[in-house]
Amino acid sequence: MNTVPDPGRLELAEFYFKEGYRLQTSGDLEGAIAAYKRSIDLYPTAEAHTFLGWAYSFQGQIDEAIQECEAAIRIDPEFGNPYNDIGVYLIEKGEYDEAIPWLEKAMAAKRYEPRHYPYMNMGRVLVRKGRYDEAVRELKKALEIEPNYTVARVELHKVLGLLN
Repeated sequence: MNTVPDPGRLELAEFYFKEGYRLQTSGDLEGAIAAYKRSIDLYPTAEAHTFLGWAYSFQGQIDEAIQECEAAIRIDPEFGNPYNDIGVYLIEKGEYDEAIPWLEKAMAAKRYEPRHYPYMNMGRVLVRKGRYDEAVRELKKALEIEPNYTVARVELHKVLGLLN
């Protein structure tokens, strides 16, 4: 079996992936989903599955989004984005304890940008669990990584206000 992908298929898969992202950012979720699926049919990548999951999440299809992230992890376990995204989806479902190990895996992933997101999301989980001191620690880590991350700065000030 030939394990080297056909360059034409790769190029076309990349085209459909980029087209999916363009459609998604312009608000055409159905078009984005179709483009991501076409990309995956041509050459499945962790990125395409993760972004397909992201599009599903915008439609409220959280279980489908999680399934796509799990497919991404099977393809590339070093890619951190799907771990963080599963954590976020579980937060949205109110499953805070279940989200924690996924966020920890995102923090440890070798290939992940923007690296500050799982720390912010862990902070969100810890706030909801009433573990404010730990939340402060995670939010500060997010800001160490990305000092201009306004969302984390605002959340940190809210939590510090709860501690006073």
